[in-house]
Amino acid sequence: MTGDKGTNSTGKTKDAGWEVGVRETVTAPLAVVWDYLLGDGLAVWLGETTLTLEKGARYETRDAVVGEVRSYTPNAKIRLTWRPDDWPHDTTLQLTVREAATGTTIGIHHEQLADRDERRMMLGHWKNVIWQLTAPFVKSSTLS
Repeated sequence: MTGDKGTNSTGKTKDAGWEVGVRETVTAPLAVVWDYLLGDGLAVWLGETTLTLEKGARYETRDAVVGEVRSYTPNAKIRLTWRPDDWPHDTTLQLTVREAATGTTIGIHHEQLADRDERRMMLGHWKNVIWQLTAPFVKSSTLS
């Protein structure tokens, strides 16, 4: 690890390692956004794969990311393990949607990252992904 000092560092948790989260609000109904995320948008956030939406279902993307579904709540969230083939450890990825005053907020939360460098890399990745996911929708001017 590179300079990890205690739990006061941005993105460092007490017991889940390093984490990162991004979110964006779009002016579209939740059901429309959810259908997109698990349809045409799946390849954007997870990669090209077939995903069975039930606990314990395994997946592998065309880019050799592997994992399994940990939990699934329709129109709300999916939580899964996520590990590229060149990483020695699993991480946990969560995709959520929730109604907002101006539409729907899409959130991506990634935890159990190894260190600050991995967090920094994934923050850039997920910022790019959220930008691509929200591009088909009109973005709200009241982002949080």
